[in-house]
Amino acid sequence: MPTADWTLTADDVVALPIDDLALRVLRDARQNNEWNYRNWLLSAKQHGYRGRQDAVQALSEAWGWLINRGLVAPDVDQSANEAFFISRQGHEALTRGLPWIRAVQRLDIQMVPVLEGAARPQYLRGDFEAAALMAMKEIEVRVRAMSELPAGLVGTALMQAAFRPGKGDQEGGPLSDQDAEGGEAVAIMELFKGAIGLFKNPASHRRVDYSDPTEAAEVVLLADLLMRLLDKIETSAT
Repeated sequence: MPTADWTLTADDVVALPIDDLALRVLRDARQNNEWNYRNWLLSAKQHGYRGRQDAVQALSEAWGWLINRGLVAPDVDQSANEAFFISRQGHEALTRGLPWIRAVQRLDIQMVPVLEGAARPQYLRGDFEAAALMAMKEIEVRVRAMSELPAGLVGTALMQAAFRPGKGDQEGGPLSDQDAEGGEAVAIMELFKGAIGLFKNPASHRRVDYSDPTEAAEVVLLADLLMRLLDKIETSAT
């Protein structure tokens, strides 16, 4: 049963985005020491939203959202099938709020294996800066390995050397596409240079607030895209 702090009208419940509504439901369940989501829904139906089946159904959808994302989990110490406890990630969501939940959803895709192991765990622990920097570091490591350029080349200089388009008698970089149209070859080089130059070193580049979970997630997703472009380059070279 929603507590006295619950101020949502039936129209509010129906209108809210599902993740926003679900977080409010989860917060209320914690405040009310709820352990059975069916009982919570029945109380809401009987005492809060009588005659508003659409609102009750929206609340039920919110519980389904919480269950499917592991923010609540079955409580084996209770006999009821609807018994639950708030999971560790659920408590994390309550602490960090809706922006963190939405950012985590943005990363709810299958990334390349190296980023699955290097960036996603750090991100889910809330270490957004480490996740973003690790993702970009993996790009630099792979470009160096594929291009076989000297270890002394780092950052944007490495990207410049690896992807430099050929021009006249000048041979292109080891990762440049010799058959690509000139503008496209330059664009690929600038894409990698820009990503490394802007996002790898926050001490020098402050355009990204690594305390913002959404921006950090976008950096990780950009690294995933760059890794997939490197996959294509590697495949075409074999």
